[in-house]
Amino acid sequence: MAKLSPKELSEQILASVGGKGNVVSAANCATRLRVFLKDDTLMDKEKLNSIDGVLGVVKQDDQYQIILGPGTAGKVGAEFAKDAGVSVKEVDQVQLKKEELKRKNDTPFKRFLKHLSNIFIPLIPAFVGCGVIYGASKLLDNLGLIDENTYAILKVIGKAIFTYMNIMVGMYTAKEFGGSVTLGGAIAGILSSPGLAKVVINGENLIPEQGGIIAVLIACMLGAWLEKKVRKFMPSVIDLIATPTIVLLVIGVGSLYIIHPLGVTLTKGISNIVEALIDRGGFLIGAVLSGTFLPLVMTGLHRAITPIEVSLLKETNIDLLRPILAMAGAGQVGAGIAIYLKTKNDKLKNVIASSLPIGMLGVGEPLMFGVTLPLGKPFITACIGSMLGGAYISIMKVGSLGIGLSGLPLTLLIPSDMIIHYLIGTLLAYLGGFLLTYFTKWEDMVDGIQGEMEGNSVLNEVLHLNK
Repeated sequence: MAKLSPKELSEQILASVGGKGNVVSAANCATRLRVFLKDDTLMDKEKLNSIDGVLGVVKQDDQYQIILGPGTAGKVGAEFAKDAGVSVKEVDQVQLKKEELKRKNDTPFKRFLKHLSNIFIPLIPAFVGCGVIYGASKLLDNLGLIDENTYAILKVIGKAIFTYMNIMVGMYTAKEFGGSVTLGGAIAGILSSPGLAKVVINGENLIPEQGGIIAVLIACMLGAWLEKKVRKFMPSVIDLIATPTIVLLVIGVGSLYIIHPLGVTLTKGISNIVEALIDRGGFLIGAVLSGTFLPLVMTGLHRAITPIEVSLLKETNIDLLRPILAMAGAGQVGAGIAIYLKTKNDKLKNVIASSLPIGMLGVGEPLMFGVTLPLGKPFITACIGSMLGGAYISIMKVGSLGIGLSGLPLTLLIPSDMIIHYLIGTLLAYLGGFLLTYFTKWEDMVDGIQGEMEGNSVLNEVLHLNK
């Protein structure tokens, strides 16, 4: 059977959700088409789930998220918006209403973690590119394939993200918390300035950037808060001069006397804790981290890990968490293979066949939301099975030179002497997820891939937690 074109897939989805008149708005992310409907009762869920190319359907509040997979979602989204006659402006308005509805289920802590995520996501391409170049330069140098000058050039490029990372984080932090981008960059510049070496506080010279990324985050968040407070009472005629001057003086002096030493303590503390946990916890800490990572993702709490990883890279040049956490996705891959061999549902087999390759490449949403979560137990066995790989990675102390990648592509960021251990860990996670899922009794899907997916107790629980 020929694969449906984006246009055909869009038409079938539109018919299943009640037609053009029932669509309020539509948008898409990397893997999903997000649809808001006027009347949910006009939606034929069974028909929607049976469409070839639809990997699953998740309902969050008043929004239906139709999982289509990377590449497909963008193409279908464009066709669907055209067919349904909705505009980007309409999508934005509904999205704002949706966010207002979700605030009652939000917590300040989760909103704070989302802010952190928004600060670091724009930096990921640079982390990936620099990490790959830096890792490749070390490998080529160890093999004697490049001269000293070439290695120096590649190293400069590979470490470039760290040269001005504090400034970029400061700017994104200020923007995220409602302050001026340039003031955020200036505050970060204070904490990164080489001139700090001449500043003496409590009888000791300060060390530039020693407060790490944590000091920058704290200072720039406070800077954005103070800027908004000052602008409320500052006369507009002097606002341009007075407000930034006050913010820079107050936050600048406060940073040197309070935030910088606090950042030093927290940065060193985090690095020491992570290293101690992996050193002393051994296989146990690796197993726990990999086994609980995906449930953590479902709750949104995983966002707290990114600043820790960035801090580790800045402080120690190696991220010991990333390879362990990547084992969580590998466990899902192993479970997917087991389900493929046991299921009697042909549609489910097709979904798994298309989801497994991209799952191995580190994109786990189609496999997780379209296969293991709807089945319930396989999601749990996959998480537990991944512990085998996480334990091995932890014992071997495999680290990465950057963040932003997962699955097999993460090998590009693994030091050359550790690549074999990362691959062994990945295979062990595949094996763990496969064996536990294959030999655990679970109820197969019969009518459609997901049926009433939002009725699945396991999925409902994690989606509720993620609101």
